[in-house]
Amino acid sequence: MGELAIRAFFDEATNTVSYLVADPATGAAAVIDPVLDYNPASGEIATRSSEALLAAAEAEGWSIRWVLETHAHADHLSGAAFIRRKTGATVAIGEGILDVQKVFRPLLAAKDCAADGSDFDRVLADGECLDLGTLNIEVMATPGHTPACVSYRIGDAVFVGDTLFMPDYGTARCDFPGGSARRLYASIRKLLSLPDETRLFMCHDYKAPGRDTFAWETTVAEQKRSNPHVHDGIGEEEFVALREGRDAGLPVPKLLYPAIQVNIRAGRLPPADAKGRRHLVIPLSGAVGEAR
Repeated sequence: MGELAIRAFFDEATNTVSYLVADPATGAAAVIDPVLDYNPASGEIATRSSEALLAAAEAEGWSIRWVLETHAHADHLSGAAFIRRKTGATVAIGEGILDVQKVFRPLLAAKDCAADGSDFDRVLADGECLDLGTLNIEVMATPGHTPACVSYRIGDAVFVGDTLFMPDYGTARCDFPGGSARRLYASIRKLLSLPDETRLFMCHDYKAPGRDTFAWETTVAEQKRSNPHVHDGIGEEEFVALREGRDAGLPVPKLLYPAIQVNIRAGRLPPADAKGRRHLVIPLSGAVGEAR
């Protein structure tokens, strides 16, 4: 098997890392977790981040075959539909997306969104393998942050989504619907059972205190040695207590509802109304009383 080419694209507005990966021998490429630019104050949608991925692929002479989502993100809108429209790539996500759609489809009045995952071209099971030229992409189910979370292993590189952060930052929250600290612990142990030299690529970075630069690549060995949430010696009960305790004090992500309603549609925007306008739904909560 040949060597994987990896290009990382960091979107500081959402602290998201998207990846363009390719088999240089054949030019077959995949995009992992692309971003659709969104200004919540103005409602403006733009495609600058996704266009940068397309431009990089074109410059290398690579053909994008796959758009791979690690999960239905709650912190950025997906550029998957835009990239599929431009390239004909197949958009794929883990089969747990059906559980996520089941929760959010009625909450967000997303009646046009299929409840069977068919907004995506492929719904992936644990252990499936996808072709990327002469390389193989192994799907690893890593639920816990959400039910739909998967990691993608290509040779010695694993793209872990939100399952792990850099060793000085910790692990992902588990308080979204269907999330589970116990399942996350099992998923992390699954990743950390890989060879120590395995490279792990994060989907987000927030610069841990004391670190001046953003970072998104680490190794299994470094996670086991340095991550305070999951280093060798941390057991399941200790991890669950730590994770659930931290989650209890976390705020709701700023882009939760805009992101989820686009991302359960595989990056497709909600349908237009009779005047051609598209609307995002924000459910209200709390005792708001009667509006006057």
